[in-house]
Amino acid sequence: MDLNTVEAVHTPQCRDDVWPLGPADAILAGGTWLFSQPQPQVTRLVDITALRWQPITLSDFGLELAATCTLAELAKLTATLPRVRPDWTAAPLFGQCCTALLASAKIWRTATVGGNICLSLPAGSMISLTSVLDATLQIWRADGDAYTAAVEDFVTGAATNVLQTGDVLRSVHIPSAALRARTAFRKLAPSSLGRSGVVVIGRRDDADDGGAVTVSVTAATVRPHVMRFPSRPAPGVLRAALAAIPEDTWNRDVHGDTDWRAAMTLRLAEQILAELT
Repeated sequence: MDLNTVEAVHTPQCRDDVWPLGPADAILAGGTWLFSQPQPQVTRLVDITALRWQPITLSDFGLELAATCTLAELAKLTATLPRVRPDWTAAPLFGQCCTALLASAKIWRTATVGGNICLSLPAGSMISLTSVLDATLQIWRADGDAYTAAVEDFVTGAATNVLQTGDVLRSVHIPSAALRARTAFRKLAPSSLGRSGVVVIGRRDDADDGGAVTVSVTAATVRPHVMRFPSRPAPGVLRAALAAIPEDTWNRDVHGDTDWRAAMTLRLAEQILAELT
């Protein structure tokens, strides 16, 4: 879609060139959502792809994803990580979460990890992926400083997050301990090609990393809810943790009633715990 209110496109070549940013400026990375509908409030685009960040960086400390890393680049990790880091058994989750978007190959080659997270929609599959893997976000400030935020704290509601005017998401860090975990993935949608109505992901850490169990709930809720247990929780403990999700955070849209989402979240969480046992 043409954005006929845009008067300029800025392509910064270094960090200092990104600013100043105002309320009429929009960060452009993949642009798959930005160009999908009118943006009458936007008069300038700031194309951060010109900064040429390394999409994916592997180290003994974990995985660093640039905000501009595309879904296509990310999805390849499911095939490549078993060869280069066989101890990172969470590798299947990258492909599973990318596929949850049900997007075309064209979208995969353009849409970015950072864009999906910053859009902060309940069905954002990069939010599902990164919240269960204890990812932290590095966010640049206009004053030259930076801060970090856990993904589960970054998203505050449907299409809302902690970003202030002038803030730019730089990267996503996934710790190696989370990557060494076993994972299980479940998704439900009202139709086979529909938007996710419920996404539940489980993670069981390696025994050497403590053996804790993590369960994340997304899509069914307007923001991610992450539950952590020192070991596999008893059925009653799991039920209590899910029952503690505030009533007003269950997603209310045409893709599923709240009571259906709550019931399916419990059922999928129980399946996940059984798979990870």
